[in-house]
Amino acid sequence: MKRVLRIASAFIGIIVGAGFASGQEILQYFTSYGYAGTIGAIIATAIFAYMGMMLTKLGTRMKATSHKEAIYRVSGKKLGIIVDYVIIFTLFGVGVVMIAGAGSIPSQQFGLPSVFGTILMSVLVVATILMNVEKVINVIGSITPFLIATVLLIAAYSVATMNVSFGELDATAKAQDSVVNGSFLFLPGWLLSALNYVSFNIAVGASMALLMGGNEKDERISSIGGLLGGLSLGLMIVLSHLAIFSQVETVANVDMPMLKLVSDISPGLGLLFSLVLFGMVFNTAISMFFSLAARFTTVGTKEHKQFVFIVGAVALGLSFVGFTDLVSIFYPLIGCLGLFLIAALITAPFRLKKEQAKASKQRSA
Repeated sequence: MKRVLRIASAFIGIIVGAGFASGQEILQYFTSYGYAGTIGAIIATAIFAYMGMMLTKLGTRMKATSHKEAIYRVSGKKLGIIVDYVIIFTLFGVGVVMIAGAGSIPSQQFGLPSVFGTILMSVLVVATILMNVEKVINVIGSITPFLIATVLLIAAYSVATMNVSFGELDATAKAQDSVVNGSFLFLPGWLLSALNYVSFNIAVGASMALLMGGNEKDERISSIGGLLGGLSLGLMIVLSHLAIFSQVETVANVDMPMLKLVSDISPGLGLLFSLVLFGMVFNTAISMFFSLAARFTTVGTKEHKQFVFIVGAVALGLSFVGFTDLVSIFYPLIGCLGLFLIAALITAPFRLKKEQAKASKQRSA
């Protein structure tokens, strides 16, 4: 059970970075659609559970040491090339967004220059990535329980202190910028947004989830861990959406809506949550850059260290574009590209079954 919870907690920690934990993603992808955003959050929960299970299971089955081999095996050569480069782009792009998000936290909470947070995060990330994968997974998983507890508290308090009717909240929420405007192929915007969000986050978590699965020998444990992680992540999405929706008039125009909600409850809690939030940004950042380095170099080598330093410096430079702008630009694009990965994971069981049948036939011959 301990190993299951470790995988589940780490899976949540990979995905819950600056955008999610701050509430900015939730505001743009779900709350901006009002009532319908709640349905979208529930649908996203179900898909996350399945995808989390598939990623960690495949990682164990293939004994993955980087995402490359696993992705090509489940996708085939042609689709594998596309998915591989989508993941590479995602790892770097989201890593940059995390560095930018680290600057917004001390800026909003303490009035410090954003450069303070971005430089601090960059240094911490580079130092941590030089550890092995076992230590990285432990670091990621250790922070997650604090965020879950905080989200539960915020959601309960926000809904309980709501002093505006649902009708007024719905109108205010819909006035916010949405990721998807209008419909496509007869699908409503809120549903497309939910699917885009899942696609984006699976692209974010795929590489590290495969590595976690590859680090676990028991396929059943990795499967249950991924499933539990996906379900827990979905529940946090629903609760975060309800918290932001119930106080949308207060938090609509800030970079970090969840941090604003906590600070309004208590300045002391705001300080604590800013530290937890910084930790979650750190979680996702090290996941992104560690996986990216593992894709191109062997962990622990001189080349690995040089790669980490160079990528960290480039990411720091790009992070000054700004957190909210980067979320609105990068995330929807990655969500669209991530559909290739979703397609590969859905067809993976059939491809692997066919591969096993062929191998069995060759052995019997």
